Order: sequence, then structure tokens, then C-alpha cells
Amino acid sequence: MKITKVAVLGAGAVGSYIIWGLSKRTDIKLGVIAEGDRAERLRKGCLINDVTYHPEIWTPEEAKGADLLIVSLKYGALPGALDSIYTATEDNTIVMSLMNGIDSEEMITERIGASHMLYSLIKIASRGEKNGYYFNPETTLGIVFGELSAPYESERVQAVEELFANTGLHYRTTEHIREEMWSKFRLNVCNNLPQAILGAGVGCYQDSVHMKAISEGLRKELEAVARAKGVDMSKIEASSSRGSAVPASARYSTLQDLDAGRHTEIDMFSGALIRMGKELGIPVPYNEYTYHMIKALEEKNDGKFDYSGEKEKTTWAR
Repeated sequence: MKITKVAVLGAGAVGSYIIWGLSKRTDIKLGVIAEGDRAERLRKGCLINDVTYHPEIWTPEEAKGADLLIVSLKYGALPGALDSIYTATEDNTIVMSLMNGIDSEEMITERIGASHMLYSLIKIASRGEKNGYYFNPETTLGIVFGELSAPYESERVQAVEELFANTGLHYRTTEHIREEMWSKFRLNVCNNLPQAILGAGVGCYQDSVHMKAISEGLRKELEAVARAKGVDMSKIEASSSRGSAVPASARYSTLQDLDAGRHTEIDMFSGALIRMGKELGIPVPYNEYTYHMIKALEEKNDGKFDYSGEKEKTTWAR
């Protein structure tokens, strides 16, 4: 098996890393799936680390038959993109979802079938600015991928390894991809969410016992849910307990979304844990509070609490 055509769905913080790396391969066709106004914007180029890249821009029909389809969307965009994924996928297409959370593979599988999925995750500290995306290639931990069951060194795993080799992309394979994904999920829930509420850089976890306590509360709830689902994260503690090296001022994706006035991916983080906790009978009060706080911050960004023009309306303090 050899990968010669790669389609990327989502050219944001994660997709930019893929475009940056695979643009070095002159022996493959690399395209971004987009339509309408988004396609027109992307045809002007993707600014990544101050360099403009020009991958091909494909409709889902033009992407059809890609050997590898990399899905790197925001969580809220996935339901509306499932038809595009279906259209681009043929019998031999490998699909890797580099989205946050732990259920995007399930959503994609329901549409195209489990045989296409090669489970994966990415650890990258990428920031979006007005004109493009920025990351440190050296400190980026990169892509982790693997089969859910043996044979772990499958033909398609070897094909993806060959594709990524000598591109600058950081990657590794694993025999414990499910545990790796839950470990990444834990990093997002415990490190991504509390700082978003506080509105401070990640140094807050070292500098505040209160922030540390909130992070620990979220972690214990997540690990209780993971154990109940048969996920043993101790299998991969040595290799996956940390994220990419970042400065204390770093603002992770949820806070970046709030800073920009966008809705966040809280539904795939604490929202998913609340749902699983109810199914398993496990209380998750830290996650319930975090979920509602971030939803309220989204409402604030939407202008719901702007009372500056309310001259007659009154409310009661209790």
C-alpha cells in the first residue's frame, strides 16, 4: 500500500500542521476539501508560520478516492461535514480524525463504516492569529496513531509512517491508541478548561493552589469514568502524560475560542463526560459546573448579558 493522494478536511490549527508537513512531499497530491466562500479564501493560500502554502482546493467529489483523508475540524462542524466525508471516501480510503475529544471516530464510523478508521490524535500548541496559524515545529509532540487491535504493524499503519517520514511532522505509532486518546482527552479537560474560565495563561496551574485543585477535581472524575469504561491509562503513563512544551502565557484552544468570541468545543469535553457519567451512574460535579460556566461565557460573548440599553427593566437581588 502506498499513499499518493491525501485530502485534508479542516485547514485550521491542526490542518495547518498537516499542510505544513505534507507540502514537502512532491510525490503526492495534497488537497483541502472546501466549497463556496471558504474555498475561495483558501485559494488565496494558507499562511502558516509566516509562509504561504497553496495546497489544491477540492470539492468532496474531487477528493473522492483519496488514499488518506485527515479530518481536522472543530467539533461543532463535524455533523455538517459527514456527507462530505462519505463522498470523499472509497473502499480503500484510510480516515484519520485528529479532532479533540473521544467520540468523533464513532460519529464518522456511523456514516462510513468502521473499516476505514485508523484511530489517531494530535498534540500541538497552535495559535490562530488574524492572518494565519503558528506553532513551534520542534516542540510539537505531533501525531499518535495505531490500530485498535492486532496486527498493530498493519499495512496501512506502515503506509502512513512512510508518508510522514522526512516531512518534519512528529509522529509515533502505538498499540494502545484507545488509552492514548483518553490521555489526550484528560489533558484537554484538566488543562484546557479551567484556564478558559479564569482567562489566564497555563502558568496558573503552577502558580495557584486553587487552579490546581480545580484541575485535580476534573481529572479524578474523568479517570473514574475511564475506569468504568475499561480504559487503563496506566499502560501509557510513561509516554503520554504530558502535552507540548509551551510558555506560561499560552492560551489553549477553549480560551482562544472565547477570546475570539467563538463558541467552544465544551460539548466534546465536559459535555461528553456528563453524558457518560449519567450512563454509568458516576457523579461529575466539577465537569457539570465547568460545562455551565463555559456555556455562560459563550452567552456573554453572544451579548446575552448586555444590559446597557435596559432603562426600564428591573430584576430582584436575592
